[in-house]
Amino acid sequence: MKYLVIKCGGSVLENLPRSFYEDIVKIHESGEWTPIIVHGGGPLITGLLKNLNVETTFVNGLRVTSLQVLDIVEMVLSGSVNKQVVRNIIEASGNAYGVSGVDGSLLKAKPVGNSEVIGFVGEVVEVNKSVVEGIIDQGYIPVISPIGIDENGQRYNINGDIAASAVAKVLEANLCFISDIPGILIEANGEKKKLDQVSKAAVEELIQNKTIYGGMIPKVTAAIDGLVHNIPEVAIINGFEKNSLIDYVNGKKIGTKIVLEEEIV
Repeated sequence: MKYLVIKCGGSVLENLPRSFYEDIVKIHESGEWTPIIVHGGGPLITGLLKNLNVETTFVNGLRVTSLQVLDIVEMVLSGSVNKQVVRNIIEASGNAYGVSGVDGSLLKAKPVGNSEVIGFVGEVVEVNKSVVEGIIDQGYIPVISPIGIDENGQRYNINGDIAASAVAKVLEANLCFISDIPGILIEANGEKKKLDQVSKAAVEELIQNKTIYGGMIPKVTAAIDGLVHNIPEVAIINGFEKNSLIDYVNGKKIGTKIVLEEEIV
């Protein structure tokens, strides 16, 4: 059995069609692949922070997270967003089980960078694989909210792309980032062109010349890190395109595949 970690960002989650969830259920029922969903919830978090007059800022695509912001992040991610995804899978006749990275210390975390600057933002130091496998063994599709926890019980806001990469690494799973665009786009002769495949060196150059910026930076850096640590394949695909996930697991050329230098022939 092969594992497929599917990362859904908050910017696409609210608008993904029913067919997307139906595809996940079909993949699960096929028995060849086991899907695991890791989700974000950025726009909903930003909206609630704004309604509550709580200031929010970003550093290199990561949200600066005070304790006040952290409470709201957890409420949105582990509460409303997680259950919305579970409901959507049930509505598509599937079985889903929502869980936070805090539950069973699923995502063990430590602070990332300078906590005085970025606050309670974490990186994953260990994934409790048995929690994910336990959910899968009971016939459910795991739906994971990216809140981490350390041995002292301190919670951390973890970027969803980084959390998805960590889960994929421990399961040695393929990793799919779901987007509302067909992949990584670049300007060529005044037109937007999709890259079918991009290497580590090319990604670094695209970040440097600001073709890749903002929220796409954690995505591609998490992808490269994952490839170095046992993830067989990483792709960015359009979740709004009918059958895109089915096409992907069936080996069709879809989205942008991210590879390491030495894999390019």
